[in-house]
Amino acid sequence: MFINSFNRFFPAPSFLAMPSFGLDISDESLKFIKLVSHRDGIHVVAHGEQKIPPGVIEAGKIKDPIKMEEILSKLRKESGLKSVRVSLPEDQTYLFKLRLEKAGLKSIRESIELSLEEYIPVSAAEATFDYMLINEDEKSIQLQVAAIPTNVIENYLTVFKNASILVKSVEIEAQAIARAVIKSGDMSTHMIVDFGEKRTGIFIISKGVTMFTSTLDFGGMTLDNMIKKNFNLSYEEADKIKRKFGLQRNNPENKEVFSVLLNSVSILRDEVAKHFLYWQTHKDETGNSNPPIEKILICGGDSNLIGLADYLSVSLKTKVEMANVWVNIKDTNKYIPDISFKNALSLAAALGLALGDFEHD
Repeated sequence: MFINSFNRFFPAPSFLAMPSFGLDISDESLKFIKLVSHRDGIHVVAHGEQKIPPGVIEAGKIKDPIKMEEILSKLRKESGLKSVRVSLPEDQTYLFKLRLEKAGLKSIRESIELSLEEYIPVSAAEATFDYMLINEDEKSIQLQVAAIPTNVIENYLTVFKNASILVKSVEIEAQAIARAVIKSGDMSTHMIVDFGEKRTGIFIISKGVTMFTSTLDFGGMTLDNMIKKNFNLSYEEADKIKRKFGLQRNNPENKEVFSVLLNSVSILRDEVAKHFLYWQTHKDETGNSNPPIEKILICGGDSNLIGLADYLSVSLKTKVEMANVWVNIKDTNKYIPDISFKNALSLAAALGLALGDFEHD
């Protein structure tokens, strides 16, 4: 997290707690969710999505701040948004491990600054970073560092300020999603595949820390375009067929669609397999192996493609599950949010951001 909230260290009493807003920003849309604390847990009181016109944000950078301010101002007026936790696209974020020797170590932050330019393509003076301790022994400490160009963060903070919205925290999307879909206190290692409309994020989370992120220019729209092209259909018809049949291998009505989708989904499978195998077989500079990935969790707006989880599980010979985005907020016997399964999967990042206000509970 790049900007820490005051109430992370000095939380308000529960009876004074304000609603928590999480806002997930991508090139295409804003997705938000509003949570409040109840006696029987955390409740969803509002959620939604607002499309962003092409050209306003590109590869995570704000290109049209005036238009972005208009979009945020409209969202503030319609939702009552006053303060928010925000995620930034992975495109502009750099993650790396750093080992520091304890001998002579005076300041962790100063030591990281001296090493930044070895790992990221911007100077230390132009970067904002945060870190988490992931390992320690008698002689050294090992850190996971997240860095982002300072001007990228400043541009986001400026448009929020001009829209009269207070930014309580800024963090990478992968960490927010992990907070939503991995059970609090679970220290095992997971891979998360966030299968969206235009892009797919591949993340590895170990001991609650984001260890790896990668973004693939491949999403549900890629599949729609393949069906559209092969069967000479409209985009709407192609999307409908994709959702109806998916990767059903044994459906006689689906043989041709299955073949087309399989050729496309194999691109995603190969990318996931590459990172999965690298993590499972790679050793660090001290010769230690990474903790094994116990399961792969799938989320994102297009992740409920019929047969996708089974296909990846068989291909990778590992456990693959649809993510449960409610795992950290409720007892389903007492409360069920009024959100469809598909929409819930697409709101994982926004939900994880909003949950940041409840980590002290």
